[in-house]
Amino acid sequence: MQNLPRRSFLQVTAGAATTALVPWVKSESKSGKKYRTALIGSGWWGMNILRSALADGSVDVVAVCDVDADELEVSVDEIDGMTGKAPKGYRDYRELLEKEKIEIAIVASPDHWHALQGIACLRAGAHVYMEKPTGHTVLESRAMLRVAREVNRVVQVGMHRRIGPHYQSAMKFLKEGKAGTIGMVRAFVQSPGGAEKPELNSPVPENLDWDFYCGPAPLRPFNKRIHPGGFRNYLDFANGQLGDWGVHWLDQILWWSGQKHPKKIFSTGGRPVRGAVILNEKEQTSDAPDHQVVSYEFDGFTAVWEHRRFGGSETGKSKVGCYFHGSQGTFYLGWKDGWTFYPSDNSPVVHEDPRFDHEKDGDNIPMLWRDFIDAIQTGRRPVADIEIGHLATNMSLLGMISQKLGRSLVWDGEAERFPSDEEANALLKREYRGPWQYPT
Repeated sequence: MQNLPRRSFLQVTAGAATTALVPWVKSESKSGKKYRTALIGSGWWGMNILRSALADGSVDVVAVCDVDADELEVSVDEIDGMTGKAPKGYRDYRELLEKEKIEIAIVASPDHWHALQGIACLRAGAHVYMEKPTGHTVLESRAMLRVAREVNRVVQVGMHRRIGPHYQSAMKFLKEGKAGTIGMVRAFVQSPGGAEKPELNSPVPENLDWDFYCGPAPLRPFNKRIHPGGFRNYLDFANGQLGDWGVHWLDQILWWSGQKHPKKIFSTGGRPVRGAVILNEKEQTSDAPDHQVVSYEFDGFTAVWEHRRFGGSETGKSKVGCYFHGSQGTFYLGWKDGWTFYPSDNSPVVHEDPRFDHEKDGDNIPMLWRDFIDAIQTGRRPVADIEIGHLATNMSLLGMISQKLGRSLVWDGEAERFPSDEEANALLKREYRGPWQYPT
């Protein structure tokens, strides 16, 4: 497809407004090198990553790709306004990779595209900064890891909690045994919600290539609740709260413990509040669970994931995080409220406030991007390497497989198979819609 013209109306309204809201300060890369970079998926979060990359001074943005022409034009305009150079716009990432010969790709598309697009970028010779999760299914994610190692390229997964200062100090506290022997970890996220009424389907907007958006996933009727921004609640495209928030917080458990995978998994949950799933030619609802509890059995401890999209916060403050319950007390690791240790002997509480590069969004993307560039330049593994992302993604996907089957599972993490359980093994992948082919 040809490069897209930019509309002055969009430039003045959406593009200019976005730039005004997000301060951007140019710096110089430590090496002075600027990598030919492309953004695939130019929505809110993709552009958030790209702004950090530009501020780092390490990229020359040569191309942007999105199946939504309006999103694409707005992002091209904003980049032009920030850098004085408009990148080329593409609707098809394959054409971009063929024509642009990029050195870095940022993959920030919906979850069901991550592995396919990430693998294509790696095979085109690019290093990849990709959003989590690393795959929609376990074998997709495994293929992404294998290709990254095969072509010897750096893949940084957007798990910025791996580099955040208060998360790192929390891990130091726990690993030094200051909370004692940890017997149980509870990871959780709570968000408001209620019953869900079905939304009427609507004609596909002229600016959107809906067939390409769905890609290897089933071609369901277009609905404005899915795009833009709502895809994570639809299991064709993502894996609900567990596949979104769960990847970040279950990774804290792997990071602390040094273990790579659980031995047993059991999930239960459903939609008693949001209501029955509806999908027909007239209307549809989301289909992800409105609550879910997953138990993971590890060597030496048990971990529990819990989310619910109703009822609000239990404490009025803590809505997401992990509780590490140990012999010396309980350690709470949160997001925008830092971490707190509550000793069991009633000695003084210990607390550390959070520190973020981006206070507004509560993230450390600039630090993670700088680590990515340094890993490329030194040849080391980045702090959120593809294997780390793969293992954390697996945690969420294993919970979803148990949820779908309605029973407990035994997991061989080294082989990444369910021993003697072909019904469960069949859910390690899914059928693709033609002409897309599952990665192997």
